[in-house]
Amino acid sequence: MNADRLPPVAPEVTATLVESLSPRLRKRLDAAVTKLAARPVHRDGDTTTIEVDDETELRLHAPGGVVAQVEDVTCGCLLAPACVHRAAAACAAPPADVAPEPAEQPTPEAAGTASADADAATGGGSVATDPPPVTDPATAMAPASAPHRASGTDSAPGPGPAPAAGLTPDAAPPETATPDQRAAADALWAAGAAVLEAGVDGAGAVAQSALLRAAHTARLRHLPRAAGAALSVVTLLRAARAGDPSYRTAELVTALAELLGTARRVATATGTELAAVRGRVRRPYSPDGSLRLYGLFTEPVVTDSGHGGVRTWVAGADGRLFTVGDVAPGGVGRALGVADRAVRLGDTALTHRELGRAGLAVSGATVSPDGRLGAGKSVKAVTARGAAWTEPPLAALWETPPAEQAARALRSTSRYADPDGTGSDLLFLDVELLGAVREPGGTCLLALGEGGVPVRLTAADDDPALAHRDNLALLAAAPGTRLRIIGRLIPAAHPRLTLLACSHPTGEGTIDLGLDRLRRADLPDPAAPAHFAPPRPAGPGAQSPLYLLERRVEQTVPAGRAALGLLGDVAAETRRIRRGGLPTAAGLLTALCASAAQRERDHFGRLLPADTDGFAAYWLAAARYSAAVSESLCSAAWNPAGEVQGVSGGPPAAAARPAV
Repeated sequence: MNADRLPPVAPEVTATLVESLSPRLRKRLDAAVTKLAARPVHRDGDTTTIEVDDETELRLHAPGGVVAQVEDVTCGCLLAPACVHRAAAACAAPPADVAPEPAEQPTPEAAGTASADADAATGGGSVATDPPPVTDPATAMAPASAPHRASGTDSAPGPGPAPAAGLTPDAAPPETATPDQRAAADALWAAGAAVLEAGVDGAGAVAQSALLRAAHTARLRHLPRAAGAALSVVTLLRAARAGDPSYRTAELVTALAELLGTARRVATATGTELAAVRGRVRRPYSPDGSLRLYGLFTEPVVTDSGHGGVRTWVAGADGRLFTVGDVAPGGVGRALGVADRAVRLGDTALTHRELGRAGLAVSGATVSPDGRLGAGKSVKAVTARGAAWTEPPLAALWETPPAEQAARALRSTSRYADPDGTGSDLLFLDVELLGAVREPGGTCLLALGEGGVPVRLTAADDDPALAHRDNLALLAAAPGTRLRIIGRLIPAAHPRLTLLACSHPTGEGTIDLGLDRLRRADLPDPAAPAHFAPPRPAGPGAQSPLYLLERRVEQTVPAGRAALGLLGDVAAETRRIRRGGLPTAAGLLTALCASAAQRERDHFGRLLPADTDGFAAYWLAAARYSAAVSESLCSAAWNPAGEVQGVSGGPPAAAARPAV
């Protein structure tokens, strides 16, 4: 049984079914989920039927596509409704990201917002991102940095900060989290820390149901950002336990760090920071008047969840970037078909391919913070003349120095930045192709950028139905060719991009590298074989010993705290890290491993429960710090002078060499 064949189940439904089981049945739940996954599934309208055995059927009723009530899961066995089958089916189904009806007055940032199409498919909306970097990670190393534990007697928020200078005594203090929100954040922290304690192997259906219950409560308390992070952790845990080939440990590290970091900040955030920590339930669209837009390129969008479509990038007269998308369930086949469909914006008859090379005049435009153009009834759009990449206003996009572009892209993609929706991760470069470079992960195209910086260009998608991979191979056969390119930044210790579009090798027109297919006749010398470029000097971060800390952070997630505690002495690793100029990383590694191994005993010699809160705080500090330094090293790689550029607006040295 494929979990995708089951309808999504609301988090509170799964949590309720698991909580209603007896302790004996809870021990059998993981085995029941595995057994149920091997049974045949049939769907008839809103009802999905699972054949538990030759005589018993389990039904999930999903009106509207989501199982929203406990009563919608029924079983025909003799022990129903107290059987393990109902809970097992809910645990096997994907969690539904349902925005509940608010139990209280909505927060200002949640009011007056509009729904966006295919948010989950394209990574938009209220998808969680990690909190800002720790200015001094040593402050997060103490167990006291665990979130505030709200007691059941809390009736009012704690005292706010002192009024800023210049404010009158009557001025309202900054808004703080409510006691209910702090309690919800505490529950999220506890559930996330339990996953970190047990690791993937120990985080079965019971641990996942605790996360789902905490996520549901967080949504009711208007904390959609933390709730979204909890759902992401559950989805990744299930993928890891099921052996999904698309699962990556680094993604679960990011999701857990987002969950723990956001939960911890709820108790201390105020004002605008609190609004960022809460997040948004839906993406707001705001009026932007009249816009004159110029097409840049169109890229296919194919997601692991089975969605497919395209995204067309356009630029305004002032250089701002916007997107027009069409993504829905359908996979790569839909992505190829939608490219030649008319854009859903006003009355224009342009297809997405045509818009990538033409222009639009839009009146009554609505725009989301991340640049998506709304397609409401009041929006009017007519076809207009486009511009070549070498003509204004598009030519200005290539005039910004690559180091500045990389720093901007890092700010928009940083795992620690609060999601403000501004900026993009696209880079606009003029390069000279050098040839293919063989790497452990495959072959990429090496190019020489401005200032003599070598840039590695990779395929955005390896699906053979798309043109990315074949086009990259053909370009590798044309060393010496000069191109104007558009790529998406890949954070790494050396300059690296996924190649999305380029000027045509003949100099006429442009190529959407995911949709258009180059031919050998398009290359300057069609008879030239693929050229393999010689190795280039490594970037400033290529030899950084930071990976020693990153490895231990990732090692904790699949194996849990106990496995990290068995490492023993890590003095050799910490000495190497200190020699590499990262004393804070060395201190974090020492503290993390010591916390993992620490187990105290009572007066009778019995082991006391492990300090899960303290270990989670140390792990979170290590995860946040290592990612912040990685981003600084990535920024330095794009600078010809090798200087580290701050990715969050602060002093760059503070991100790379903070004091313990």
